[in-house]
Amino acid sequence: MTKVTRFAPSPTGPLHIGGVRTALFNYVYAKQNKGKFLIRVEDTDAERSKEEFEENILKGLSDIGINPDEPPVRQSERSELYMSAAEKILDSGNAYWCDCSKETLEEMRKEQEAAGKKPMYDGRSRNLGLKRTNNSVLRLKTPQDGELVFHDLVRGEVIFQNSELDDLILLRSDGSPTYHLCNVVDDFDQGVTTVVRGEDHLSNTPRQIHIQNALGYDSLEYAHLPMVLGQDKKRLSKRNAVTSLQDFFDQGYLESSIINMLARLGWSKGDKEIFYLDDLISDFRIQEVQKAGAIFDPSKLDWINNHHLAALSFDDFKKRLIPFLDALSLDYTQKKNTNEIIAAMRSSKPNLLGVAQDLIPYFSELNSYNEKAANKFLIGSETILEYVQRKLNSIEQWNETSIDNALKEAQTALSLTTPKLNQPIRIAMTGSTQSPSLGLTLSLFSRDEVNNRINAALEYLVNFN
Repeated sequence: MTKVTRFAPSPTGPLHIGGVRTALFNYVYAKQNKGKFLIRVEDTDAERSKEEFEENILKGLSDIGINPDEPPVRQSERSELYMSAAEKILDSGNAYWCDCSKETLEEMRKEQEAAGKKPMYDGRSRNLGLKRTNNSVLRLKTPQDGELVFHDLVRGEVIFQNSELDDLILLRSDGSPTYHLCNVVDDFDQGVTTVVRGEDHLSNTPRQIHIQNALGYDSLEYAHLPMVLGQDKKRLSKRNAVTSLQDFFDQGYLESSIINMLARLGWSKGDKEIFYLDDLISDFRIQEVQKAGAIFDPSKLDWINNHHLAALSFDDFKKRLIPFLDALSLDYTQKKNTNEIIAAMRSSKPNLLGVAQDLIPYFSELNSYNEKAANKFLIGSETILEYVQRKLNSIEQWNETSIDNALKEAQTALSLTTPKLNQPIRIAMTGSTQSPSLGLTLSLFSRDEVNNRINAALEYLVNFN
């Protein structure tokens, strides 16, 4: 049988990291079994579903290489399927109309809680043979005894007692189908064989299996993935902006890095840490996914992104970097040694936005100094700056080696530690204490630029005093 998986997002917010991980595992499982991966947009919540969120979800998945094998379907366009299924369940005797009011249900809940029981519908309308009215809902006749057992690819055998499951609603009083009915009907209609989703859906599975049974559908494979947690070990929410996939793109994390990071959330492959999508299709095994929650560690993403950025050719790295330089209005075309500057700085930060920001002093005027750095190293460094400036101006050939030699001679002559000598000059050139080796940093500027910036630092110190 051809394996068919699906990712079924609700377009009520932007695509978030937890959703991407679910989509990724569905995609990889389908591809390694030479099956199909589908996308179903669950947009029946008309009030909260937005077209822009749907576009964000589909584009985000496409950007990281997760594309469906068939055009996405929308639940809002499939009402007839759900109504037909509801009628079939009713006609088979596996559903009934219930006209209990909200007040009745609330009183029922209070009585059960007072008695120390689990709040649930008690089936009081189950055998009354009620007809449909404007106030009635259609409920499934859930088996009242026995247990429901299914095998989960991640968790093994899972057992639910039927007595713990009440008669869930299939159709609301306004005639609209509920999530569970839509979900089951869609999976059957799309030929889904394997449902891979978060463990927060685990309690939904027995309910949906009972609907499948009432409709005479074949059983499905299930795999419930561990939740993606923040460093506080609480669930990452799609309403939390820092979990939005687009936010990570905007910071300059590569698509392949995000895939790599998410693949490691709940799954490992020995000591191997760096993966690309093709590697996952080859190596991933859903049975090896852990049951415990998986913590999303931003520092681990930084480490992974560093590796993926380093694996790019220089031309590819520059191509990926340019949009971030443009966004900062940096005119990188003004310098003859632009490529040399970018090559020297390409590993300065773990993402492209950070690298672009570090390039600001190289492609634009320096208008300020980091206050903490200036107070610690620049204040009182007039003698150092003036001496080094004279030493640098005596160099015949302006290159990294000659500059390094001049700096060593200056350090010996002034009897200074390396930080005491280098940091004032580095701050004068870049505004902060962060840069490549000082010889390389100075060589990336022309001699005139170095003089101008040292003079500006000396003027700053005069005004400061």
